[in-house]
Amino acid sequence: MTYRITLIPGDGVGPEITEATRRVLEATGAGFQWDIAYMGRTAQDKLGALLPDSVLESIRKNRVALKGPVTTPVGSGFRSVNVSLRKNLGLYACLRPCKLYPGAPSPYKDVNIVVVRENMEGLYSGIEFERGTPETARLLKLISETKGEMLRPDSGLSIKVISEARSRKIVRFAFEYARANHRERVTAVHKANIMKFSDGLFLSVAREVAQEYPDIEFDDKITDNMNMQLVQKPHKFDVVVAPNLYGDLLSDLCAGLIGGLGLAPGANLSDEIAVFEPTHGSAPKYTGLNKVNPMAMILSGVMMLRHLGEEKKADRLEAAVAEVIAEGRNVTYDLKPEAPDTAVGTSQVADAVIEKLGSY
Repeated sequence: MTYRITLIPGDGVGPEITEATRRVLEATGAGFQWDIAYMGRTAQDKLGALLPDSVLESIRKNRVALKGPVTTPVGSGFRSVNVSLRKNLGLYACLRPCKLYPGAPSPYKDVNIVVVRENMEGLYSGIEFERGTPETARLLKLISETKGEMLRPDSGLSIKVISEARSRKIVRFAFEYARANHRERVTAVHKANIMKFSDGLFLSVAREVAQEYPDIEFDDKITDNMNMQLVQKPHKFDVVVAPNLYGDLLSDLCAGLIGGLGLAPGANLSDEIAVFEPTHGSAPKYTGLNKVNPMAMILSGVMMLRHLGEEKKADRLEAAVAEVIAEGRNVTYDLKPEAPDTAVGTSQVADAVIEKLGSY
């Protein structure tokens, strides 16, 4: 079977790690027809738009995309081209597995956490009011009249939105993922002790949804305490579900537990569409240097294979990546902190993974 996939090379180091991942995925024996599409700075240079209609049309048509990291130029009018992509396609769930592979530089031995992040609201809703505008002045006046809070007139405001419907959807997604992948526990992360009407709503809904899944353990953690516990005892956590900002921060923290962002894959999902991409950014200072670790994107490719139902090929590819990490010879500088001068480049990592695939 041949799968038609939208392939977005991205910006900065994106084209290099995308090419490495494409070669590795094709080496699994799966058949792909790649529809190349552009977004971010490259799209702006080529097509005059950061998020062209053509890339959205391609993803909607194919329903599956593999995406390199992209750059949102400063002063472009976009807060984030990634956020715009997610909102345009309704990609409400961000799935970020953080699994420690033997040989990765980490003080821990047993980390296998999946962060489920709500993508559509929270503090990333994009509802902001700039300092000094008439709209901001009206909102400040309304807050003063309704809450008795006299905020400074030179304030800028960002609105945090938490709805019952989206909270229920993301928490149910987390439980369904846990059940489908034989996970034992879901932990909801919040700051409900302070933000009682936003995070409090999220927590209340999470507790309600948890009652529908008696086969899965449920607990909740206040976000600051969660950060401490992740550092102290990450092996105690399984699936973690959180509003947008907390999920973003937690997924980077968890990446630090497993050896860094170079090993942190991800996916953004709706009920119909799946976009797979590494957690890290475009790292423009490394553009063209054949230096950056492609494994986060290769592991995103593993997630894509599983999404397509190619479980055996996904298992083979993950095993090949794990073996390359364990051997420690053909890895990039981030996985060789004690001897970075012996590290190999992006394309050489792909070569090593392809060679290992041949033995499975």
